[in-house]
Amino acid sequence: MQKHVFLRIVGDLSSSDNYFTQRIDAANKEGISPLAKCTTTMRMLAYGVAADAVDEYIKIGSSTTLECLLRFCKGIIRLYEEVYLRAPTQDDLQRILHVSEMRGFPGMIGSIDCMHWEWKNCPKAWEGQFTRGDKGTTTVILEAVASHDLWIWHAFFGCPGTLNDINVLDRSPVLMMWNRERLRG
Repeated sequence: MQKHVFLRIVGDLSSSDNYFTQRIDAANKEGISPLAKCTTTMRMLAYGVAADAVDEYIKIGSSTTLECLLRFCKGIIRLYEEVYLRAPTQDDLQRILHVSEMRGFPGMIGSIDCMHWEWKNCPKAWEGQFTRGDKGTTTVILEAVASHDLWIWHAFFGCPGTLNDINVLDRSPVLMMWNRERLRG
């Protein structure tokens, strides 16, 4: 993540939620900084580590780390849902379709990509359906649809690794919606 994006997120969270401000704690010492709280959360999300795994690096207890994670996620949704976490509007679709047509791909709303992500802690009972044959490891599939400007319009995480990418594409909610709309007229 670029530094200016991270600092914008920290600033937005600090101005909208008192939890992300630095205050004096019960022992009359400075509390945890907003940078430390957001860094902790971002490390957990980026590396998929447990709350107590960031304790040695940032010196925050696991209960505080979990509170940071919860408030961070709720804050991101509250702050950015209307702009970044929304379905495409009719204007968005028209703009995307126009750019795609100009580039020689009429009717294309985005590129879809699927990736298999290793699931180290997959429950034993589920391993059979999530084992990827060519790798011999348990995986889940992340599928995403992005437009030419890298705006992600759809993301789905969780298909069993035994499904090949063609099966995932056939079940994609965005593609099903798009096909329904095209069939209607």
